[in-house]
Amino acid sequence: MRYLVALSRGAAVSLVIAALGLTLWRGLEEPHVAMAFGSVIAVGEALRVKLPGSDHDKTARSSAPLGAAGALGYALLGEVGGRASEHGVLQCVAVMTVAALAGLVPRTARGSSITLDHAVRGVLTVGFAATCFQPLYNSGVLAQWVGDGPYYALCLLAVTLLTGLCDAVLAAMFSAQRTGWPLGSLLRGQLRARVGIGPAIAATGAVIALAVAVAGLWALPVFCVPLLLTQFSFRRYASVRETYRQTIASLARATEVAGYTPHGHARRVAALSCAVGRELGLTEPDLTVLEYAALMHDIGQLSLVDPVADGATAQLDPDLQRRIALLGGAVVRQTGVASEVAVVVERQADPFRDQPLTARIVRTVNAYEDMVAGKAEMESSLRALERLRLGCAHDYESRVVEALSRVVARGPAA
Repeated sequence: MRYLVALSRGAAVSLVIAALGLTLWRGLEEPHVAMAFGSVIAVGEALRVKLPGSDHDKTARSSAPLGAAGALGYALLGEVGGRASEHGVLQCVAVMTVAALAGLVPRTARGSSITLDHAVRGVLTVGFAATCFQPLYNSGVLAQWVGDGPYYALCLLAVTLLTGLCDAVLAAMFSAQRTGWPLGSLLRGQLRARVGIGPAIAATGAVIALAVAVAGLWALPVFCVPLLLTQFSFRRYASVRETYRQTIASLARATEVAGYTPHGHARRVAALSCAVGRELGLTEPDLTVLEYAALMHDIGQLSLVDPVADGATAQLDPDLQRRIALLGGAVVRQTGVASEVAVVVERQADPFRDQPLTARIVRTVNAYEDMVAGKAEMESSLRALERLRLGCAHDYESRVVEALSRVVARGPAA
């Protein structure tokens, strides 16, 4: 995996150097067209939105639908107002690179930045789309194969969807190399995350190319303004979701502040639970439920008169455990969080065979965290995992325990 990531980065750097060098040597073909599309890409990158994600999630994604649609439209542009365009693959990459750098300036002023992986993905995906389309179109092969009718539009849409798949593979590959999480699980998560926005960006990029080919550059703002307004709305949505997540994290610290649980216990359980959930292939919505439930799984302890030693409730009377769980679920319901989160908290004291998978994960990870007391040293981790395996007959699901052992074996990066 590390070799593939290094190869991808090297290919992106080589492609950018070749694109910028050739474009500077030969000059821009149709500068007004390049400037128009470059402006769209720059604005989209300047307004890039960080998607809502877990505080501990190192694979946090960001989205620039306007910039992506503009870059795809330029890569798939065959004509401008009925006249054949003359730019090629390398100019597409050069324009996208310069425009992305221009869009990065205002983001840097706001304290944001773009990661190396985002830049590499942008270069490779635009290069992929342009390579799939430009040589075939300029040589006339595409016209011979599909003509100028509806099959041409379907061909453009197919290229954009393949480009989205390429981007998903790259994103999953970079995340797997960085976090050590399974590539298959990350790829499924990337594909699910693109179910809504991915086809919309692909369709918009293809429509932009088709519209500019017929109506000229005036079609560019007509199709980009709605996407720009959508991006503004999405920024507001992302801001609300992030505030919501921070509120839940703050509420989860109530047991720590009151002295009922050790410092950082809820965050450690949430981080490890989500890592186990990814190992088991949970979807992003399920991972969100899992994270929220793990953060607030001990909130019911506030009903106790005296704190339990180290916040470990596993040794308490089953009836008391069930009362704590039910009170915790009642508190969670009052916060307005999704009912699925409250169910996970309420059923922590139930037999594991009657629990949903998310509740089994929280129960297992919480027991592990209680055993290691926040110090995941090799000896204590092995001892805790062995005790969990011995309890698989009655208290814990073996599948969850084995997933936890794999996550722990990968170390802190997991």
